[in-house]
Amino acid sequence: MELPDFIVKKKVKKFLEEDIGFGDITTNTIIEGAGPKGKAQILTREVGIVAGLREVSILFDFFHVKSQLKKEDGAKIKANDILLELEGPIKGILKGERTALNLLMRMSGIATATYKLIEKVRPINPTVKIACTRKTTPGFRYFEKRAVQLGTGDPHRYRLDDMILIKDNHLKIIPDIPKIIKQVREKLSFSKKIEIEVTTLEQALEAAKEKVDILMLDNFTISDIQKTIDSLKQNNLRDYLILEVSGNITPDNILEYAKLDLDVISLGYLTHSIKALDVTLDLQ
Repeated sequence: MELPDFIVKKKVKKFLEEDIGFGDITTNTIIEGAGPKGKAQILTREVGIVAGLREVSILFDFFHVKSQLKKEDGAKIKANDILLELEGPIKGILKGERTALNLLMRMSGIATATYKLIEKVRPINPTVKIACTRKTTPGFRYFEKRAVQLGTGDPHRYRLDDMILIKDNHLKIIPDIPKIIKQVREKLSFSKKIEIEVTTLEQALEAAKEKVDILMLDNFTISDIQKTIDSLKQNNLRDYLILEVSGNITPDNILEYAKLDLDVISLGYLTHSIKALDVTLDLQ
């Protein structure tokens, strides 16, 4: 999913305003007036999946700097690959440099981490989806979730209005699962899916009998997930619903989950614990 250019421009403009403030006083004291034009390259120093080139190209438009993509978003890259070539006012290139690199480093790090996880689980489970969560950076969620998609992952919910997700705190308000699902259905548009997060086998069976669209097993042990899957199958409840697991899943233990009959594995790691990809800008 991609936002239209005019919305991305608004978001990127806010990032630039945060970094530029009243102006680039360093460059302005070194280069008088409009200054000369020049060229630059943005390169990567690591192997990975690139993400954020579209956003960076839009960013440099603010400074009348032309950008030529040398790679496409979602492409595999290696160390010293040129990602983008820039041409225009040197002042503009330098004003946009840090924000552009921050976007690329963060988004490419997420895309790379997502791709690596998917490559890891595919030999064991070729159909399971790897999804992120809403554990994102405020103001940066769209870019982080787009990076997950560029790494061939699933973005899950973008916002609270995407779908119904009944969580543990909702069940503290109305503990009766049939009652809360009935109440939601009465007020919900037919176009929205219903997901419920459960913490026990008993809750899972109760929710499945109410024919929810998605059943999330939250913080279940591997053995408890298997018991739940077995019980759903014995009661002819497994086939029609999407079965998701979440909670304490990491690159170190994800293969144990991938071995199970699951549709979705979601983990906050993809947006809250990844390492940024090393990207640099060289003025020519």
